[in-house]
Amino acid sequence: MELYLLRHAIAVARGTTGIEDDSLRPLTDKGAKKMRRIAQGMLALRFSVDAIYSSPYVRARQTAEIVADAFKPHQRLELTPHLAVAGSPRDLIEHVARARHDSVMLVGHEPYLSALASMLIAGMEHAAITLKKGGLCKLTAPELGYGRCATLEWLLTPRILAAL
Repeated sequence: MELYLLRHAIAVARGTTGIEDDSLRPLTDKGAKKMRRIAQGMLALRFSVDAIYSSPYVRARQTAEIVADAFKPHQRLELTPHLAVAGSPRDLIEHVARARHDSVMLVGHEPYLSALASMLIAGMEHAAITLKKGGLCKLTAPELGYGRCATLEWLLTPRILAAL
């Protein structure tokens, strides 16, 4: 299985007037524009995904929608609470594994995604992996499970993706 982990793009700052609930923070105009360039960079890499799973938080959902739209207008996109800031990585992996896709993108937040990548690569949540906003990494796993099961193929910064 190919697993792509994508951190959401630049969102409005915490504490922005009128947006007291962190889950409702949207992307900034700059963040959405940069994410569209990043999505074009993903297309330049010529990979595709069978499904996109996203945190239900507005900024992650908007990021996932931009990517889904770039890949194809009717790309399968599923919101899951398992990718929310306080979601369960173990439940997420079980959910994704049951779906039996060959290639999946997970759109979420830090430090959740780095801890997830660390668990899948090293079997622990504390390896030093950093995903910048709009950053993407690719993991491969012969069989997906919660624990050491994957190999890190690459990790790209948003600047590199936008330049492709």
